[in-house]
Amino acid sequence: MSRSTDILLTSLAPAVWGSTYLVTTEALPAGYPITLAALRALPAGLLLLAVTRCVPPREWLGRTFVLGSLNFALFWVLLFVAAYRLPGGVAATLGSLQAMIVILMAWGWLGTPIRLGALGAAATGVMGVSLLLIGPEAQLDWIGIAAGLGGAASMAAGTVLSRKWQPPVSALSFTAWQLTAGGLILLPVALFLEPPLPALSATNVAGLIWLGLIGAAATYALWFRGIARLDPSAVSMLGMMSPITAVVLGWIWLGQSLSLVQFIGAVIVLGSVWAGQRANRSQLRQEKRSNRRHTSVVA
Repeated sequence: MSRSTDILLTSLAPAVWGSTYLVTTEALPAGYPITLAALRALPAGLLLLAVTRCVPPREWLGRTFVLGSLNFALFWVLLFVAAYRLPGGVAATLGSLQAMIVILMAWGWLGTPIRLGALGAAATGVMGVSLLLIGPEAQLDWIGIAAGLGGAASMAAGTVLSRKWQPPVSALSFTAWQLTAGGLILLPVALFLEPPLPALSATNVAGLIWLGLIGAAATYALWFRGIARLDPSAVSMLGMMSPITAVVLGWIWLGQSLSLVQFIGAVIVLGSVWAGQRANRSQLRQEKRSNRRHTSVVA
């Protein structure tokens, strides 16, 4: 399968994640962030475990719970805290810093060279997201900012470690392990910190099904598949597709306005994603040529 196909399939995950805000605000009961995160992760993980019939071996349990915490439990909780305490645009802009954090973590943990083109594309993407989402009325809250930065760092660490720790199983099984672990971590926290959920309506159930089966099980399988096949920095740049989807859905479903500045921001984000993929592909080609020359000299 070509690299372009891998990029396209991986980009579907953050594009779908862009629907999370709309589904959460329009289809789910408010005030139960940890409980809803647990209900999003655990049933989807158990369902995938039943389908794949593949449980993590004992030596993988520790790594699975670390990844489940970084990619799901810790990340989703911090994401909700940031969303509650900050304007959505500020929270999303802090989240977009993940691409730059991944580049640095991949250099430190995987030995991946820092590509200036990819770093510049990531910084440009952050600027585009801020134009797309931050309005003049945005107010800052230091707890919210800390949660937003922590969430970006958590997801970045989960992305890099998911590449570093690759078990000999399918992406679907790897997703099942992490979702289940994340759900098991979230469940006791939700029971301890939050009141019981009210009776769920059909709309609530439909929202949970969408976020669990599509927004978690299916999309994270594509995401982890992409992490296994692509450079972590290339994968993280695709995460900037999420705010674009969120804005488009708000425009279509909620009748929200789309200003010229937001349109320019969207164009900048799309351009930065394209530039980031091009920079990574160009650097990979150069590294392959260098390796071939080194091999021929040694031979």
